Amino acid sequence: MKHTIFIILICLLTACSNNVNFDDSIFDEVVYAPRYATGFKIRRHNDSGATLITSSNPWQGAEGVAYKLLIDPNNHFSTSANIQRINADPKRIICMSSSHIAMLEAIDQVTRVVGVSGIDFISSDYITDNRHTIGDVGYDNNINYELLIALNPDLVLLYGINTANSVEQKLRELNIPFAYIGEYVESSPLGKAEWLVAVGEIVGSRECSIETFNSIEQRYNTVKERVEKHIDHNHRPKVMLNIPYRDSWFLPAKSSYVVQLIEDAGGDTFTTDGEGNASAPIDIEQAILYATQSHVWLNPSGCNTIAELVALNPKFADAPPVVSGNVWNNNARQTPMGGSDFWESGVVCPDIILQDLANIFHPELEQSHEPHSLFYYKQLR
Repeated sequence: MKHTIFIILICLLTACSNNVNFDDSIFDEVVYAPRYATGFKIRRHNDSGATLITSSNPWQGAEGVAYKLLIDPNNHFSTSANIQRINADPKRIICMSSSHIAMLEAIDQVTRVVGVSGIDFISSDYITDNRHTIGDVGYDNNINYELLIALNPDLVLLYGINTANSVEQKLRELNIPFAYIGEYVESSPLGKAEWLVAVGEIVGSRECSIETFNSIEQRYNTVKERVEKHIDHNHRPKVMLNIPYRDSWFLPAKSSYVVQLIEDAGGDTFTTDGEGNASAPIDIEQAILYATQSHVWLNPSGCNTIAELVALNPKFADAPPVVSGNVWNNNARQTPMGGSDFWESGVVCPDIILQDLANIFHPELEQSHEPHSLFYYKQLR
């Protein structure tokens, strides 16, 4: 009798244990093939029902870097040090970037957010309305790990800029699962937005996220095609970008996100020879020369008036965009502390940004002809 009970217990323990070693190669069914994004893959293992999300090179300059998140509802695979894992869609999420919040909001899953980084810089109405119950874990080197632990997250969504997030190692020590959402390094506006499909997979809203992205893509391409059809391609306005930072002026690479938006909206801009979203410095005199050759000036950082822009350098006063009042900034939607909704909800609304730029570059295409029709941009006076 004792021998029989022992065998039964062994069988039960074996059945409940993770007895299959994780193997990336057996995830051979493509769940979703991104059309624009280059940084993520979603694959499935049919027999177990598990899904694997791979984030590749999720910060600028990363090469050969890959993070894997295993969603294993049946607890089929054994634990592996090389992967992060969750066994069900997470109910409690900490977002270290406001763009993660926008993605969750776009697929009606923002109520899962229990913690954020820098709550005063977040535009989301849901976060603002619930700021007394949502924890602010801080940012940069001032992370409140006691609060982070107390929030009891099922998952932390991370981002990297030039290297791995400093929070990563501590999360490993605490055995708190994390996933990198790498939309920041995507050069395509639609590629950035497409990351919401990866987020949708994480929270169990795959179909909703795909449908949401398809709608964004359709609206974006509708605006792009209207611009293509109606503008004079021999008279595309030349666009100046940014303002000096210390002793340099940073301009984007030819294939960057902002350059693609400008080109799709029927404009041209000055660029550097870098790749992807990397910006590179040029000297101030070269930048001033570019400004004198421009028709439109975009994104002059914290400037809210023409006077503030000219105060940076008196030579700006003679630039054609300044003379004509054709200076526009993407800070029309800001929190009281200066957080920009352009970099939050704008990540999943590239169609609205594109429409703003098309209205600025080619006002003859704008149907209402009313200043309030711009959403993310405002004209400096």
